[in-house]
Amino acid sequence: MKQSLFTIQSNEKLTESVCKMVLAGDTSAITAAGQFVNIQLKGFFLRRPISVCDYDENTLTILYKVVGKGTEAMSKMKAPHKLDVLTGLGNGYDTSVSGDKPLLIGGGVGVPPMYRLAKNLIAEGKHPIVILGFNTKDEIFYAEEFEKLGAEVHIATADGSAGVKGFVTDVVKTIPDYTYFYTCGPEPMLKALSDVTTTSGQLSFEERMGCGFGACMGCSCQTKYGNKRICKDGPVLVKEEIIW
Repeated sequence: MKQSLFTIQSNEKLTESVCKMVLAGDTSAITAAGQFVNIQLKGFFLRRPISVCDYDENTLTILYKVVGKGTEAMSKMKAPHKLDVLTGLGNGYDTSVSGDKPLLIGGGVGVPPMYRLAKNLIAEGKHPIVILGFNTKDEIFYAEEFEKLGAEVHIATADGSAGVKGFVTDVVKTIPDYTYFYTCGPEPMLKALSDVTTTSGQLSFEERMGCGFGACMGCSCQTKYGNKRICKDGPVLVKEEIIW
């Protein structure tokens, strides 16, 4: 974990409720796709945990949904505003067990960490299949960015306005011979994927957090190996260890 000041380079809307922010700063503590950052906002007691969408040596890209007063305040920030950011939080995804044809499944604001994961897997010579789930076509974001990486992309919308009508689980059932799966999204989606998938996989949990680095025990969950802290021992857990 590292605490640094980051400078906003850009902050724009992707959809009515999802924004993309690019920050300049020290990203050296970020070591894996699936990690998150915790952002301090003036006037708010708790930091806001946001998953990492992408990063390089000098910049950090985050995609976030405006769901409350904190993220609403973030959406109004402009360059060159500075933010106090904790980086390198969480364990991230392990790509060494993916096999050649892994599924990457993102639901809503669970989509962003799948982007860096897809980039890493492709760099390793693997062939990820990306499944993105949304309620309606107006909520779709980053599908073209995944395609530009060279990933095979499938879309599911609950209302059928784009892609497959239904949920990401409906698309999973149509994909033969995948070797592993990675996912991030709301807990009902994660549980449904755990039930429908035929391989092992890694699931990233979204959880409200107090500290973000394991001190407060406020985001614990039950596993076969005892209680684990989503922020410190996760947010990524292996399918077989989760007790639903």
